[in-house]
Amino acid sequence: MKGKLLNLIAACLMVVGGQAIAKSPSVEEIVHRANKVSYYAGQDGRAQVEMTITDNQHRERNRRMTILRKDVPETDALEKGAYRGKQKFYVYFTRPADVNKMAFLVWKELDSDDERWLYLPALDLVKRIAASDKRTSFVGSDFYYEDVSGRDIDEDSHELIETTDNYYVLKNTPIDRSSVEFDHYKMYIHKGTFIPVQVEYYDAQGSKYRVATALKLDTIQGHPTVTKASMENLKTGSKTVMNYSDVKYDIGLTDDIFSERYLRKPPIKFLR
Repeated sequence: MKGKLLNLIAACLMVVGGQAIAKSPSVEEIVHRANKVSYYAGQDGRAQVEMTITDNQHRERNRRMTILRKDVPETDALEKGAYRGKQKFYVYFTRPADVNKMAFLVWKELDSDDERWLYLPALDLVKRIAASDKRTSFVGSDFYYEDVSGRDIDEDSHELIETTDNYYVLKNTPIDRSSVEFDHYKMYIHKGTFIPVQVEYYDAQGSKYRVATALKLDTIQGHPTVTKASMENLKTGSKTVMNYSDVKYDIGLTDDIFSERYLRKPPIKFLR
């Protein structure tokens, strides 16, 4: 089943991104280019997101949110081709009623822990999220906080374990195993676009227990973009699907949006 899905996605990606490059890149280049297309398209961006959480009894819960992202301009990491520059993320929830006006803010750092805040409107409370909480559920879904803002590529060692007609298959092992719940994870990275189309997480016993999949891809303003993605927990039988719409890049987001002030006072101009 996995092979059929990957082949189907590869066929779609061939349309989105064109033919695979002729010369095989190094592992380091594969990792950096995959990180770039996943998190660094344009200097900033916005997307409307519909999230559907389905439990093992097929009961559904839904979330609606807007995600804003801006690269921090003072870093020169992007210019050097090392795509792990600082970033800021702002996530604003509108549905359902129990999460309406809730906001999540991330300052993604390079050589220190990310800074994260969550605004809970019912309590009018801004809560700091500890670094140890980044591998916990994002608003009750199967995605983790770290899945939303991205994992720093320097936190793992990377090994190319297989090359197929369509994919580079990487094994990624955490440098600090005590900081995460997984032993390692595999990434299936499409050769033509460098989009990670499937990520599989394994525990210490070698059992696969969590799978992220890119389900739909489009080219937006010249950037190959995942517009539908899922995260499945194989242990609990729960699955979350995120649909992205109205995706735009380089919309001119200002730095002040990504501050505690705007957790309580959302930047309506950029959220619509």
